[in-house]
Amino acid sequence: MARTSCHRLLLLLLRYLLVALGYHKACGFSAPKDHKVVTAIEYQEVILACKYPKKTMAFRLEWKKLGPSVSFVYYQQALQGDFKDRAEMIDFSIRIKNVTRNDAGKYRCEISAPSEQGQNLEEDTVTLEVLVAPAVPSCVVPSSALSGTVVELRCQDKEGNPAPEYTWFKDGIRLSGSPRLGSQSTNSSYTMNTKSGTLQFNTISKLDSGEYACEARNSVGARRCPGKRMQVDDLNVSGVIAAVVVVALVIFICGFVVCYAQRKGYFSIESIQDDMEVSDEANREERQSCLSPVFQMTP
Repeated sequence: MARTSCHRLLLLLLRYLLVALGYHKACGFSAPKDHKVVTAIEYQEVILACKYPKKTMAFRLEWKKLGPSVSFVYYQQALQGDFKDRAEMIDFSIRIKNVTRNDAGKYRCEISAPSEQGQNLEEDTVTLEVLVAPAVPSCVVPSSALSGTVVELRCQDKEGNPAPEYTWFKDGIRLSGSPRLGSQSTNSSYTMNTKSGTLQFNTISKLDSGEYACEARNSVGARRCPGKRMQVDDLNVSGVIAAVVVVALVIFICGFVVCYAQRKGYFSIESIQDDMEVSDEANREERQSCLSPVFQMTP
């Protein structure tokens, strides 16, 4: 009895499972296929594939670009937007003839077709990654520097995908990541960061004078900025001493003149008051001379 009831329970579970699968197909549900990633180089062509077993007369095909806002790529049997001029349909797939970096993103094709169980819906998702070559990097190289100081050269590119790595050149010669001791073309105190593009001299010397250029490179291509010259000079100690002596001499002369003027009474309170009285007297006389003709004309 126990074995018979167990068999009945298994048959009942199997019947429910078959009913559930039949409802799943009749309502048009279908599990999405494996997610695919397609890589393309900018300005070349790429095919976004959407595979379907057979093409029927009553199918409906839509392509959408997913994101914060979903947009149609193919709708009502026509390409949409700027894809009209640079894409074409190959069965259920899209061939983009001139890929741009703005095309990168996630796409989904949806195929709806009638079947014996009802309306069948198939979905396929494709992610498009667009590789972009670096642009001419922006290089910051100081025109002059003092020996013994810390100097940093910077190089940056904002367009390359994947992110480029940076290499510095001095007078057309590639600088190694780990400088050799005793090199005659450069000292051993610089640090090159190939990820951020910085070239830092911890203690720069006159041997580091030269023309510097930076190259940005990734898997698509490489670009180099124009070379810029950096001149490193030693600190002119004698010139600094002479300047200090001149400034001290000027300060001494100014102080001597002020002291001499104070001793002569040029800056005393009495002298200032006398000057103010003389000025006031001159102002009064000028006003009287201006008013006297007016009084003379009065009858």
